Amino acid sequence: MRADNSQHIVDAARRRSEYTRAKAVQALRTLDAAGEPVTFETVAKQAGVSRSWLYAQPDLRAEVERLRAAHHRGPVSPVPARQRTSDASLLRRLEAANTRVRQLTEENRRLRDHLASALGEQRAERITKEQAKGRR
Repeated sequence: MRADNSQHIVDAARRRSEYTRAKAVQALRTLDAAGEPVTFETVAKQAGVSRSWLYAQPDLRAEVERLRAAHHRGPVSPVPARQRTSDASLLRRLEAANTRVRQLTEENRRLRDHLASALGEQRAERITKEQAKGRR
């Protein structure tokens, strides 16, 4: 009589099912985070699963439909990918803004020093005039 190895087959099927589900969930998260359209087609392709399998999973099906609906509520004409700001472009703009802030900070410091000097000279002249009036 042969040994009953069916438990090994059941365990392997359970692990494969969990792995497949994890791939589908990760595909949903990746597509959503990237702002890509979430459809059964794109999720199936990204996860390497069949669309029919996705339709058969009630929770994943609901999530695809929710994200698809949320994506459709977005702007009517989203900015094409080639016109979106790249990370490198944003970094250059940030660096330029920081450089401009440093320049303006330095200019403000110079202007304040100049103003303080001018006000000091003005006060000194006023005191000198008052002292000259007092001597008369």
